[in-house]
Amino acid sequence: MATTVRFHEYGGPEVLRLEDVPVGDPGAGELLIRVDAIGLNRAEVLFRSGHYIELVKEFPARLGAEAAGVVEAAGAHVTGFEIGQAVSVVPAFSMNDYAVYAERAIVPAAAVVHRPEGLGAVEGAAVWMPYVTAYGALVEVGGMRAGDTVVLTAASSSVGLAAIQVARRVGAVPIATTRSRAKKDALLAAGAEEVIVTDEDNIADRVLSLTSGRGVEFVFDAVAGPGVVDLAKVVAPGGTLFLYGAVSGQVTPYPGFELGMPALNMRTYTMHETTRDPQRLRRAEAFVSSGLRTGAFRPAVDHTFALDEIVAAHRYMEAGAQVGKIVIKVDH
Repeated sequence: MATTVRFHEYGGPEVLRLEDVPVGDPGAGELLIRVDAIGLNRAEVLFRSGHYIELVKEFPARLGAEAAGVVEAAGAHVTGFEIGQAVSVVPAFSMNDYAVYAERAIVPAAAVVHRPEGLGAVEGAAVWMPYVTAYGALVEVGGMRAGDTVVLTAASSSVGLAAIQVARRVGAVPIATTRSRAKKDALLAAGAEEVIVTDEDNIADRVLSLTSGRGVEFVFDAVAGPGVVDLAKVVAPGGTLFLYGAVSGQVTPYPGFELGMPALNMRTYTMHETTRDPQRLRRAEAFVSSGLRTGAFRPAVDHTFALDEIVAAHRYMEAGAQVGKIVIKVDH
């Protein structure tokens, strides 16, 4: 038996319960992981409340797709992992099939990466989703390179902070946006070239001013909704507007064909494009591990909670005050 977070109906954080659940043995292509830390993601808030891109297939349901821990057992046909090895689980599966909000969890081996030496469990649960999301969209798909400029919305999120560092690593220029002036100094300290406070400034006017009217090669947007119309105005000819989240919860329009508007590439992106493709995941793992070794990448952990504080952790995430990752530490 393992203490596991489950929920029996859609709702707020209060629907989450700690329950003792049998774990079983890993099947073919699976690993049994002792979970030492869990990375919280907004996807879990949406899944729990019934607003995610997929719905719960059966209650009681489980949560979680990112964790760090130690291999306890391997199923048939699994190679490359040893018992006792420190690893991280990356989001690469449906939470209807696997979940990691637990003391121990069975996960597909294809969703497990080796944890770089010296990277603790908390950091190991905070690094992969943010950096692989940013790398996968901007570098793997977008081809971002030295001299490019990228606008990052919701930049104080773990993905936003990672994207600042990814941009810097390839020689690109990150422009961060945030609703609150209170987060401006933290974003500048994280490496943003400029910070636009959207409650005070018009984002299109400010970006065009900063770029002498030419616009930017990339926009990396976590918000979606009506704001994409203004974001489209700052994309340089042939540039790309990536939508990787929908924090606004509103309908997202296509900016349309205004006379004189430059060619616009607008596409959605989810990290599963990278994590479910073995070759892309291999390249992402190498890129992120290299950045960790050199110190270019520094996973930002805002706050840690215990597993029995999972309700409080979800409430904290929904409040939106964090700068960086929220992590659950699992005591054994």
